Amino acid sequence: MRIALAAARPHPELRPDTDLPLLVAALGHAGGQATVAHWDDPAVDWSGFDLVVIRSVWDYSWRVAEFLSWLDLVSTSVRVVNGPETVRWNLDKRYLAALPVPVVPSTFVAPGMRFDPPPGEYVVKPAVGAGSRLVARYGPGAAELAAEHVARIHAGGVSALVQPYQHRIDTGGERALVYAGGHFLHAVRKDAVLRRGLRYDERRDGHPAARPWEASPAELALAEAALAAAPPWTYARVDLIDGPVLTELELFEPGLYLAVHPDSAPAVAAALLASADG
Repeated sequence: MRIALAAARPHPELRPDTDLPLLVAALGHAGGQATVAHWDDPAVDWSGFDLVVIRSVWDYSWRVAEFLSWLDLVSTSVRVVNGPETVRWNLDKRYLAALPVPVVPSTFVAPGMRFDPPPGEYVVKPAVGAGSRLVARYGPGAAELAAEHVARIHAGGVSALVQPYQHRIDTGGERALVYAGGHFLHAVRKDAVLRRGLRYDERRDGHPAARPWEASPAELALAEAALAAAPPWTYARVDLIDGPVLTELELFEPGLYLAVHPDSAPAVAAALLASADG
């Protein structure tokens, strides 16, 4: 079976995808033939593959229309996972309102709407975004910079998402629970990304100090309730904080932290190969 792992071209704003070599090797050991292909490469014949797996297409967030056109075109000739329906549902963070689990309170400010800074500390991010790009934390007295940030997001034709800053992240970090083929595989914990004073346009590590984590029964229950409410998926990552409270549900381009949990690579590969028959 020929499998394409769709990824972005190298770019200064994108971190390397450390999952890819482990996935290529695991798929090969399982009897597949995996190739990493740039999603926007016109020379790629996607119809020559048996399966296209959306992986680190992390530049999609500033090329949304182009990415969705590519997705629609490719899915007419070959099976894509996770599928177009799931990608479109998960692309805009408004999906948070559809989940029957505790989520971080979210206010969306569409282009043309007035931005009114909330009290206390808060976060501004694009409603369509990846890898903590164009995300920043603000407090009282930073309204002018926050408004500049919102205008920068609106300039890309995207709504801004405003959320109260969750201080529990500073002490408890953020957890990521990874699933494939309907099963929980592993979890990691990472440190807080948004330090005070970090500008929205500064480089940052979106996954600082990621290390293994033992998910609690409450965290697993929240993750599985959220996933049960989502469109079909072959692989998924559920991000949450103490509470537990869900921060994001990642269904088409999540890092799977296989470098932290390399023993999970065969299970991901098996789920992908099985999905080709679905």
